Amino acid sequence: MWLGSFASTGSFRGELDVPRPALAKLMVASVVGSILGALLLLRTSNASFAQLIPILLFVATTLFILGPQLTKLTQRVTATLTIQSPVGIALQFAIAVYGGFFGGAIGILMLALLGILGMHELRRANAFKVLLSTVINGVAVIPFLIAREIAWDAALYMSVGAIAGGYIGAGLVMRLPSTIVRSFVIFVAVTMTAYFVWKTYVRHV
Repeated sequence: MWLGSFASTGSFRGELDVPRPALAKLMVASVVGSILGALLLLRTSNASFAQLIPILLFVATTLFILGPQLTKLTQRVTATLTIQSPVGIALQFAIAVYGGFFGGAIGILMLALLGILGMHELRRANAFKVLLSTVINGVAVIPFLIAREIAWDAALYMSVGAIAGGYIGAGLVMRLPSTIVRSFVIFVAVTMTAYFVWKTYVRHV
């Protein structure tokens, strides 16, 4: 997945207009959180991990769907809740831990967070999502390499699809209206969540 997000970074360079100090803080939080998440995964059993997947997907999907409403709510509470605030950095760190541990729907989770923190323009939010997810996925690879836990046969095949999807997806995001992109993300997220709920909890009943 790191190769997929890396393939789409070039399309969004013009949208990264946050001051460099703030971006650096987000990057550091992403690196540290990703390493911690990867180490947690290496200490988690396969059975426990499988039980967590539907819950993690459900949380990410719900946050993304409720993003606009949560943004309005947080704006009423405080005007200082931005991606440059300590709370914003801490939340990105938490997402990075999630990304290193699981990674599924990490883009949806970051889009939800950015929406809550006031980044309403979806194209701009996608630019930050792609950059930070590239950092998170790339750093998370390192502990897995050291532990020799990567299934290289599956990883090589999936990398081809990830690169193609990342490149094509970035082009579509830059051309399509934000409402269409948001609707498609919600459809994919809900479908994924429903599938894993059925697979994990319903099928064995």
